[in-house]
Amino acid sequence: MKSILSIVSLVFLMTFFCPEIHAQKNPQNLITGTFHDQTIKEFTEEIESQTSYFFYFDMSLFDSLRINLVANKDPLSMVMDQAFTKTDFKYSIGPHNEVYLTKGAFVQTNLTALPADTGRDKRRGYVTGRDESQTPAIHLQTATLENKLYQIGVNSANNGQSSALISGYVRDGKTGEAVAGASIYIEKPRVGVASDQYGYYAISLPKGRLVLNIQSIGMKDTRRQILLAGDGKLNIDLQGQVMMLKNVIVSAEKLSNIRGVQMGVQKLDIKTLKQVPVVFGETDVMRVLLTLPGVKSVGEASSGLNVRGGSADQNLILFNDATIFNPSHFFGLFTAFNPDVVKNLELYKSSIPARYGERLSSVIDMTSREGNKKEFSGSAGIGLITSRLEIEGPLIKDKTSFILAGRTTYADWMLSLLPDQYKLSKASFYDLNLNISHQISRNDNLYLTAYTSKDNFNLNSDTTYGYGNLNLSLKWKHSFNDKLYGVFITGYDQYDYNITSTANPVNAYKLSFGIHQSYFKAQFNYYLNSKNALEFGLSTLYYQLHPGTYTPLGKSSLVAADTVSQEQSLESALYLSDKYKLTNSIEIEGGLRFSMYNYLGPQSVNEYPADVPKTEDDVIAVKNYAAGNFIKTYTGPEY
Repeated sequence: MKSILSIVSLVFLMTFFCPEIHAQKNPQNLITGTFHDQTIKEFTEEIESQTSYFFYFDMSLFDSLRINLVANKDPLSMVMDQAFTKTDFKYSIGPHNEVYLTKGAFVQTNLTALPADTGRDKRRGYVTGRDESQTPAIHLQTATLENKLYQIGVNSANNGQSSALISGYVRDGKTGEAVAGASIYIEKPRVGVASDQYGYYAISLPKGRLVLNIQSIGMKDTRRQILLAGDGKLNIDLQGQVMMLKNVIVSAEKLSNIRGVQMGVQKLDIKTLKQVPVVFGETDVMRVLLTLPGVKSVGEASSGLNVRGGSADQNLILFNDATIFNPSHFFGLFTAFNPDVVKNLELYKSSIPARYGERLSSVIDMTSREGNKKEFSGSAGIGLITSRLEIEGPLIKDKTSFILAGRTTYADWMLSLLPDQYKLSKASFYDLNLNISHQISRNDNLYLTAYTSKDNFNLNSDTTYGYGNLNLSLKWKHSFNDKLYGVFITGYDQYDYNITSTANPVNAYKLSFGIHQSYFKAQFNYYLNSKNALEFGLSTLYYQLHPGTYTPLGKSSLVAADTVSQEQSLESALYLSDKYKLTNSIEIEGGLRFSMYNYLGPQSVNEYPADVPKTEDDVIAVKNYAAGNFIKTYTGPEY
């Protein structure tokens, strides 16, 4: 009885609440084609493309059906009779060309008409009486999301536009986190985009009745029925899916070729990273990169990378837009990124986008998870030499979330098993991550990220080596309209390195080095039209370099303190790139970045005569620059 009521309700909704579908392309709605071993989805989509019919069905009921038939200008009833012959499947055709596919029972489509005073509010999507403040009698939420019709925008006959822009966010329906890299597309014409790291997408589509398909790795495929009348928003929630492994097909056909204008880029998500074999039970983000073509290790016991021949210091490593100067732990056996926090990773080996600068070889851009916006959760792990703990949850449900994670080591027991010359070695490290995400309004999101790590080790001696990272960043994302959004980022990065020796209290010392930088970035994405997607922005970084400080360590030390004067500089850049679509098969992307580097005072600079070796004896003058003065400026474009 419940199933019959559900079917009747579905018919009621689709019959009275969906806008009328006018016949197009094929006024007689006759069907022609050869259907060989097609699924119900492929079969119905082909019919919809030829006629004004639109199908409603539960995909799970038809997963075993394969359709084989030939049609030559045949009516729908004849085609459906052939498709469902000797099966328990049924079909019913409604008054507005809606077709209901069921199993075991027919759908009754000639229901009693609504009262004369009842209207249909297409904008809200539910039946309304004379008093719209009352709770609607029947709401479209009773239908499944895939069969619900979404009207996007307001029809304007005078704007002369044949297409409209749909934008919105793709999120995980369970946690509320943004889903990056989700594919949003329509089949005919084949038009699609991918969501960015914030889950945001914008796509220009022809007006009319469309089926929007949404796919993402690890998520259940879904679709949305839309009636596109003008520009508007559509947010999409995806549900996780555990894939059952069946047969595996390796294909090298033309349709399997990768299409995209971005060359030399590798994109990995944490699900892929965790599938790679690990050492000591720890997923190592940087080690996974060594499995990619063009990437090699600097050497044993090091997490440094040589990308296509470049040196390790020519790689820009970003974590939530903050620069990580040393990404290693524990003699290079571990990297400084907690796998419980990392969301995805992008490695650019060539054709680096214009928004990046400062390095020559490659860019490694990592983003972290935002935390569960629905409920509290956590995870913990105990390994042979490390342990980790992660907690996440909503501070304000569906608006504000946090994720807090930390790792530490207790590896001294393992070092004690080494040969005698290394038995007194010690090593320790820890790292902490804190991310807070807050949705201020429909168009504004705020992200706060904090990261710190610390390492100390010695190799069977009194000399101890230590280094640490400290990163703070604040990010504000604002949508100006459906076509333009901007991200404003400010932050502070710090890296300190030191060596201490206490073998002889009289000569005990501490040698320190550090680099600190403050930065501001403004990044804009503008969806100009269906053929042009622009990226532009600016950035500025203020460097403070501490070349070295040599100080006594302890009261008995007689070491004379010595400090090399601090150096400062300012690096700024403007950039613009355009992704232009010539045809459905040809796309071009070009960009220009203009950089400016300023060496700043206070500083004393020696002057030498021309064509003479620069020695102390050849100094002819000393020029003093006050704090903030420009000593030397370098400018140039980057294509």
